[in-house]
Amino acid sequence: LGKMQAHSKWITGLAWEPMHKNHGKCERLATSSKDGLGKIWNVRTKRCEVTLAGHSDSIESIKWGGEGLIYTASRDRTIKVWNADGGEGKRVGILVKTLVGHGHRVNTLAVSCDYVCRTGPFDHYGKIADVTSKDRDSAEWRNGAYKASVEKYKAFKGSGEPERLVSGSDDFTILVWNPIENKRPIKRLTGHQQAINHIAFSPDSRFFASASFDKKVKVWNGRSGDFVATMTGHVGAVYQVAWSSDGRYLVSASKDSTAKLWEIPSGKKARETLPGHEDEVYALDWSPNGASVATGSKDRTIKIWKH
Repeated sequence: LGKMQAHSKWITGLAWEPMHKNHGKCERLATSSKDGLGKIWNVRTKRCEVTLAGHSDSIESIKWGGEGLIYTASRDRTIKVWNADGGEGKRVGILVKTLVGHGHRVNTLAVSCDYVCRTGPFDHYGKIADVTSKDRDSAEWRNGAYKASVEKYKAFKGSGEPERLVSGSDDFTILVWNPIENKRPIKRLTGHQQAINHIAFSPDSRFFASASFDKKVKVWNGRSGDFVATMTGHVGAVYQVAWSSDGRYLVSASKDSTAKLWEIPSGKKARETLPGHEDEVYALDWSPNGASVATGSKDRTIKIWKH
């Protein structure tokens, strides 16, 4: 579709605007970079709509939440919250608040609505209820997709529970935030003994999991932040975690050249080990239909695993 010269240093994160916020258009993309800037792009026009400037060091992670906010985490030890919605006297890209609490660089962010924003109007078969058209440029498809994504997001929110943000840092701690209402962390979670690489909420946000250089995966209560379990078994740093679409299983990727499958919340030992890579496993993802896990390794191969 095209190329955009985006930043002066390498790109560290990408986040699409959720479909329930854009009437099914999905034209806006947020980027973060080592140059310390975030940017919001219109991918149709290939223009930068606004630059998010304020961090004094590299941005390590960027997330687009479900309530019209963008979150950026930086090596400068702060998380910044930016307005992404125009209208009603609001300006896109204005800094809403700065979240301070970590004592070292912030590596990773997770938002409680990540999964529902990522999957939008689609069910686990990749279909949209009550939409028969397959032409994604048609008004019927866009209107149906927008309506379905709004209903899905409203159902996820349920009783009006606030959007929760979780951050992981080189200070070995995890902070839980209610960023819409408060600039101070709700809770500080300790237990990891080395830097935290990655955090991910389960699809229903009941739990979140953290991956660390201490070779452990920890699972926490997604609402209270209470500790649930430690998963031990990896013999190298754990780089990333991903949840199954039903939230019953978790996979982890490690420096030890394996991925492991865990049953949640009961399994403290791995249910399966996924061997075969010849070097560190840096990346993994679980397909939204629950059928496949993909792993990517330093050995330059991608493996697909059937569940």
